[in-house]
Amino acid sequence: MKAPQPVRIGTRGSPLALYQAELIARELERVSGGALKAEIVTFSTKGDQLTTERLINSGGKGLFTREIDAAVDDGRVDLGVHSLKDVPSILPDGQDLVAYPERADPRDGFLTTSGISRLEDLPQGAVLGTASLRRESQALALRPDLKVVPFRGRVETRLEKLQRGEADATFLAMAGLERLGLAHHANPVRASTMLPAAGQGIITVAARPDRLSAELEAALNQIDHAATRAMATAERAFLAELDGSCRTAMAAQLTSVDGTWHLRGEVLTPDGQTKWSARAEALLSTPLSDLAELGRQLAVNIRDQAGGDLPVFTD
Repeated sequence: MKAPQPVRIGTRGSPLALYQAELIARELERVSGGALKAEIVTFSTKGDQLTTERLINSGGKGLFTREIDAAVDDGRVDLGVHSLKDVPSILPDGQDLVAYPERADPRDGFLTTSGISRLEDLPQGAVLGTASLRRESQALALRPDLKVVPFRGRVETRLEKLQRGEADATFLAMAGLERLGLAHHANPVRASTMLPAAGQGIITVAARPDRLSAELEAALNQIDHAATRAMATAERAFLAELDGSCRTAMAAQLTSVDGTWHLRGEVLTPDGQTKWSARAEALLSTPLSDLAELGRQLAVNIRDQAGGDLPVFTD
């Protein structure tokens, strides 16, 4: 009997990242009928080491992926597993995103210790803890009186900060909370109120396609979810056209309703008082290349609305 082919999967060491990597490992072993045997290899990334300051002060996007990217490049691991919203628009040379399992809940979750279930109902001058520029701008658009303080770290760390009273409220992704069994702590926020980050709720697998074995490539193809790949394609194209980084508050989401793709995108000023938004539609049968173009054109529309230059956070 042929021994299973080992597959080394690189991931961050947080409970959420490990859950996501283990999910990919189980799925690869399942669809391969045991022909693949996964091993999890953990890394501490620069993003994990930053617990107080904003990402924009330390290099922005890529801080959660660079160490894993390097391990994929030099062969220490075969695959890297990431939260898609952490992946920069431009990938390392030779790498590709080779699989997208089905998307989880893309919405934000609103959390307090006071029982208040909506941002709008917080008392005047309340403190919101978040390190997300998007969430900060969107929250200030609704409540300009709020004081925003940095909230960084793992999900568990941010929940502990909230419990200690370092803020009156915070936001976390519903997908991550659900994966950790913590969704009961949050009240989901409608996308019409706070449009999610591009790629929120999507796990992706990075690899060098030229190094994949036939067995591993076949298994990755089986766990790839077509609708989720379409969402990732359009939303990432939107970001790429706007040079999406951690210095500009922006959001995008592709959803399917009644046989039609609906793409929404928005960019906000840091104080949330100005927002540029656009919408576009396409048939569900639209090829991926055309969905990417849809995302790019939506971004061009918004950039034109903003006069060509997007607002950035500078502190």
